[in-house]
Amino acid sequence: MHQPDLSATRNDMDGSGLRIGIVQARFNPAITGALAQACTDELKALHVHAADIEHVQVPGALEVPVALQALAQSEQFDALIALGCIIRGETYHFELVANESGSAITQLALDHGLPIANAILTTENEAQAIARQHDKGRDAARVAVEMALLMKTLS
Repeated sequence: MHQPDLSATRNDMDGSGLRIGIVQARFNPAITGALAQACTDELKALHVHAADIEHVQVPGALEVPVALQALAQSEQFDALIALGCIIRGETYHFELVANESGSAITQLALDHGLPIANAILTTENEAQAIARQHDKGRDAARVAVEMALLMKTLS
């Protein structure tokens, strides 16, 4: 059996024909909007057609898994992407939201056998989030396409 080289940078990825679902949390809208723009720009650069991208928005990071689950259950997507931003505050809320959303996203991916690129930023402050918003949006697109292509070869 051919073993894919997972350590290689994939400059040759072609997402033509892939259906990708994006769930974007609206909380911290300037940051999540920039994440979404970077993500969709990169998907298009990877030849994913705009008509094959379903982009929905939810209030916050805790709502992301519910929308991801609905998209996964539709069986219309090759990969999903979670976008959001959780910035540490003065209470335990940061840990709760970060841990619960991350855990739910991982479990959904496993339950549905569907790649989900998790680009919900967890940062100490807004400056860290702004510094990461473009790279993480692009990274999420690349992860989604690479994993969707890998899953096609494994099935």
